Amino acid sequence: METNQTSVRVHIRWMIRRDMPAVLGIENSCFEFAWNEDDFIRCLRQRNCIGMVAEEDDQVVGFMIYELHKNRLHILNFAVHAEHRRAGIGNAMLTKLLGKLSHERRNRIMLEVRETNLEAQLFFKSVGFRAISVLRDFYDDTIEDAYLMQFRYQPSDEELAQPHNRISRLAG
Repeated sequence: METNQTSVRVHIRWMIRRDMPAVLGIENSCFEFAWNEDDFIRCLRQRNCIGMVAEEDDQVVGFMIYELHKNRLHILNFAVHAEHRRAGIGNAMLTKLLGKLSHERRNRIMLEVRETNLEAQLFFKSVGFRAISVLRDFYDDTIEDAYLMQFRYQPSDEELAQPHNRISRLAG
């Protein structure tokens, strides 16, 4: 994970209602087929859906929306403002997600990327995601295909050597 700026100070926090104008601004500038405010609200009202923003100098410069599933995380939307790209913000957001993985429970992150979004494909590939399948005619708004990309958690030898506690695994 390389960054051009070594001193980027990014704060990742839960998305709140007053972040919506900034999030929508980033969304509309990044995507031809952007989510609207109702799309965000509908998604975030679901119990397993989480929104987070990346802040730099008290300004929202990126966001991610993901779902929690029993054994995986699923990124639904992920964007960094064009003027703040290649500065470590996307890496910081992904690092936050990777910290939620373990070999005991959620052991992978999945996402779909448009076949024409080469920049996103290359970014996710650079941090360890692999395209595992092509989803034909995936989008409602175009006839475009998507690549299903996956990051698999690799446990350390120490983690694998730890005895498994079935009770804490079920409670976690």
